[in-house]
Formats: sequence, C-alpha cells, structure tokens
Amino acid sequence: MACPTRSLVHRPVLLLLLLFVSQPALQARDLLDGARIWGNFQMDAQYYFSDSLIGAPEVPEKILMNGFANLNMSYRGFTLGVRYESYQNALLGYDPRYRGNGIPYRFASYSRENLEVTAGNFYEQFGNGLVFRTYEERNLGVDNAMDGLRLVYRPMDGVTLRGVIGQQRLFFDTGPGIVRGFDARVVLNSVIPRMAESRSRWTLGGSVVSKYQRDQNPLFNLPENVAAMAGRLQFVRGPVNISAEYAHKVNDPSAENNFIYKDGQALHLTGSYAVQGIGLLLSAKRIDNMGFRSDRNATGNDLNINYLPPTTRQHLYSLSGMYPYATQPNGEIGFMAELTFSIPRETLLGGPFGTNVTLNYSQANAIHKEQIHDTIPIGQRGTDGYRSDFFRMGDELYFRDVNLEVSRRFSRTFRALFSYAYITYNQNVIEGYVDKETVHAHVLIADMTYRLPNRRSLRWELQHLSTKQDNRDWAMAMVEYTIAPNWFFAISDQFNYGNDDKDLRIHYYTLSAGYSKGGNRFALSYGKQREGIICVGGVCRRVPASNGFTLTVTSSF
Repeated sequence: MACPTRSLVHRPVLLLLLLFVSQPALQARDLLDGARIWGNFQMDAQYYFSDSLIGAPEVPEKILMNGFANLNMSYRGFTLGVRYESYQNALLGYDPRYRGNGIPYRFASYSRENLEVTAGNFYEQFGNGLVFRTYEERNLGVDNAMDGLRLVYRPMDGVTLRGVIGQQRLFFDTGPGIVRGFDARVVLNSVIPRMAESRSRWTLGGSVVSKYQRDQNPLFNLPENVAAMAGRLQFVRGPVNISAEYAHKVNDPSAENNFIYKDGQALHLTGSYAVQGIGLLLSAKRIDNMGFRSDRNATGNDLNINYLPPTTRQHLYSLSGMYPYATQPNGEIGFMAELTFSIPRETLLGGPFGTNVTLNYSQANAIHKEQIHDTIPIGQRGTDGYRSDFFRMGDELYFRDVNLEVSRRFSRTFRALFSYAYITYNQNVIEGYVDKETVHAHVLIADMTYRLPNRRSLRWELQHLSTKQDNRDWAMAMVEYTIAPNWFFAISDQFNYGNDDKDLRIHYYTLSAGYSKGGNRFALSYGKQREGIICVGGVCRRVPASNGFTLTVTSSF
C-alpha cells in the first residue's frame, strides 16, 4: 500500500491555490467579499473492554478512533475542497486497511457557461447506478470516490452530458483499473417544442461505462476492457411517476462470479402514485451477474463501479433491522409494494388528529439457472456459467418482509407508532453460511413520545423479536429524555432471553448522553454491542461484538 501522506499535496489543488494568492488584483478585501468557506468535522473514539461472554475481542490499543475533517472554499466559479482522514487505528468492524492519516479526497472545480470541470476526487451517479455510482457511506466504511477528471456540459435547455475518467479510491491509494464513462440525459419536453406544454413529462437517458485492467492471470485469458451500457426512461404525469432502466455488461470474469464468461444484465422498474392522503410505491428488479469492479480480484465492498438498488424496506429500529437484506449481484429477482394512507381526523379510527398507516411487502428470490451442458456444473469457472430465462424466478427464497406500521397522535402532547413485521431471512445466502437454518422472525415495536413543558420530551421504545431459529427470542427497551435544543439522556437494553444456552442470555445495555449547541454536538455512551450486520441501501458490513465507552464529536460551519 502506498504511503497515506503522499496525497497531502496534489497538483490541481495546489495550482488553483497559487492562482488565488498570486494575482495582485485579488486584494484580501475582494476575496473576503466574494468567497464562501464551509466544512465539517467528526471524530468517533471507542475505549474497549474484552468480554469473552459476548465474543468481544481483545483490543491491544484499548482506544481506537476514526476521524475526518472537510474544508471547502468557493470563489467566482471556482470551488476547492479537501478531506483529512485519521484512523488511529480504525474502529472494530471497519477494514483494518483504514490506517494512519492523509488527505485521500481533494478536488478543484470550475463552472462557466454551462460547462463544469472537476479535477481530483469526485462522486457521480448515472441513472439508478446500475452501471456507475461512486459514493461515500461512512457507517459502512464505503468510499469508492473517483480520482481523475469529470466534465458536465449542458449544451441546451433539457440536455445534460457527463463524462468521467479516473481510478477509484482504495483506502489511501487507488485501485489498479481505469474507469471511463459517459452519460446523457434529455428532457424531451424541453427539446421538442410540440411537447413543451404537455402535462406528461418524458425523460430519456443513456450511459456507457468501461474499465481497463491488465490481464496477468496465468490460468485464464481475461478481457482487459469491459464495457457496460444502460438505457432509462421516466414518465411523469400529475401524481403518476414511472421509470425503467435496463443495463447490460459484457463478460467480466472475476473473483465475485467465480471467473465465469457470462454477460450480465439488470432491470430496475419503479412506479409511484401519490395524492393527498394516499401513496402507492411499486418496484421490481432482476439482477444477473452484475458485479462490476475496477479490480477483478476485489471482494467485499471494495472498488464497486456500480450500485444495485434494493427493493426491500430499510428498517430503522434495532430488532426489525437485525436481519437486513444484502443485494445479491450474482443473481436475484426482487419486488416491493408499499401503500401509505391517512385515516381522516375526527373518525373512529382516525381519532382527533388522524392516523397514518403503511403496509409494505417485499421479497427476493434466486433467478432461474440451468446447466449449459450436462457435464458442466452451474457456475463452473472458466465457462459461460449457466443459462437463465429472463423472467423466470428461481425456487430459492432469499428474503421476505411483510410489515405494518401505524402512527397516531392521541393528543397534543402524546403520539405513538406501532409496527409489526414478519421477516424470512436466508442466512446461508445473505451471510455466506452453508449449514444455517432460514430465520422466520416476528417483530413487534411500540415507539411513544410524550411532550413535556419547557421544550422537554420523554420517549420510550418497546421491541420484541420472536424466532425459533438463530439465537431465538429478544426483547428491547429504551427510555430517552430530551431537553431541547441542547441535551438528551438515554438508557436501553437488548436482552436475548430466549437463547438456548442459558449462559448467553445476555443483557446488552447502553447508557448515553449528548449535548448540542449551534453546529457542535458531543455524545458519550457506555454499553455492550451485540454482533450483527448493518446495511444501508442493500450494502452491508459485519459489526463485531464490543464492550466499552464511545465518544462522538461533530462540528459544522
């Protein structure tokens, strides 16, 4: 790995900084009058105790820390930015290759006459991300930012062209592959005069992305240039919004797909209808061999070029989120339907302030796969892998979630949310096991808030998870007291009371307090964290068990 500090000075940023300070016409007063500076800071530090009962490992350093600071400045069409990061060492659950200090993110951009140029690091997304998305998700330790050049040009109203080239971030270095991409978005109502006054709005888009990586594999003849293409269409008319995107990727043998020479495909469909008091969301997708990375040997969350959106609900509560779904790039058919409606106030079910109800159903299955030849197993490396009917669903269930949520204000000072979820979770597929039972879990949640005088409030949660598989039954309780806008205090406990092993019927308790003022926030907690998985948008990381103190400091300006 390259030295983290080698990126502390980068030529595009340095040259533009010299431009600002070297021109005598730019007096200090002029710069202050026209410049804008902003940024933010965050530090997360934990002090660890070993705890063999919950499986918390020994931490030799005792204290681990993740921290970062962003600093940005804009002036007369120029924008400069840097992000300093420090890992001393990385918190448990984060990749240990995050180590040391450096400036892995720095950029300079300039915008003039419909053209925007960025040199250095940047994030970008084409359409839904099926062929290209770079982004940062700090809770997952994901950052696949590009390091190169980006151009955005708007030649006329309703037309946007984007071009990118560069390499992706890999901790404090970059991956070996070069990524090139082009995207065009056209709003037909803006470019076709006859459609300008139409109530229906149509938008077309198309993307082409390719990667280059040298073939140094002694066993296989691997393609050095791999291309992926996508087309999309969106229709909006009043409360109706329908969109579709299809992507195709040429054969891309990699560690993720066991080095098979099969093309990849993805189809993503969404539709929504929303009027006052009711909303309906429908989504569906089919993914077949669509892993796309700038290093064919990468695994985990490293160097993903694309993003495969989930069609499952993202649960916010601890027990309903105990079994989250991770998108399966090697093959998945999924769909989701969500209905939200309001029961009017001053009715029997609506009460004096009305009631909101959300019904959600989602499911993900394997795709259909069959052998290419009787003598070649499905997915055999060095072959075309398998055949698959596009619209045929496989028999194996990966995930299913049926949930109901009801929220209601009972008075001006008391409101509550009640939720039930039934989750089916295939541990072998989602977590990579081979001998685990599929989990069937019932989850009940009550979240209540009572508003007190003088901007104070009391909130409490009660949760219960019941299953006959995995670690069986859990109960959770939490009480939080808030003195707005500055203070909060909370105590919570997760209790695995149904565990078959009586010695593992453990209380995972947490005490926490926080103080906020202006753009600054301080939070301190002590407690036990159970082992589990955290997912955001279908991308996941494993969180190990831990026991100790946590300090979080954030600031923005």
